[in-house]
Amino acid sequence: MTWARVGWIDPDSMTAAPGWLQPLIDAVPSLTAEQVTQAVPPHGQGVHAAVLVLFGPDRDLLLIERATQMRAHAGQPAFPGGRLDPDDADAAAAAVREAVEETGLDASGVVVFGRLPDLWIPVTDFVVTPVVAWWARPSAVSAQDPAEVSATHRVSLVDLADPARRCLVRHPSGYVGPGFEVHGLLIWGFTAGVISVVIDLLGLTIPWEPRYVDLPV
Repeated sequence: MTWARVGWIDPDSMTAAPGWLQPLIDAVPSLTAEQVTQAVPPHGQGVHAAVLVLFGPDRDLLLIERATQMRAHAGQPAFPGGRLDPDDADAAAAAVREAVEETGLDASGVVVFGRLPDLWIPVTDFVVTPVVAWWARPSAVSAQDPAEVSATHRVSLVDLADPARRCLVRHPSGYVGPGFEVHGLLIWGFTAGVISVVIDLLGLTIPWEPRYVDLPV
């Protein structure tokens, strides 16, 4: 297994990722944006950002709940992340840095093993790189700045794959996309789209009957 190195992180010192992550590790290098989303980044357009898709040893994902006063995606569950800074070496470094700033995560316990293709969020014109990583040494996390993050959550992949928790979310704009109702959260939009692909690649998808959840106007 070849690990991507991210600055201060030394994969050789980490515990190997578990076997259940191997299908995703194998799939990441050849995955194309068209396999993940219909919103493929237009050439030369968009504000570049990165999010950390962090898998924990309890078969869970780390999510944040964005503060309700945020200008974009207020109150939504999301992966930790944000726009790239000039000092960031690459998207992986940006994703880890943002996760530390938002959740207090100890970066020394994180091993990055790849990245999904860049994805475009048309409504905000962000081009986002999902950076996938293994949480080799989990640390305590909590919302660090209430103006940006209201809560942190570790959400079970088993719960996310549960057909009873899956739905299709309808936005007043006409958008329809995958959704998950778990931990009292409605996960939708970009984050739900990535989770849906991850569940498929890990072989966890269980057939489910589509049901619609309408977002308020």
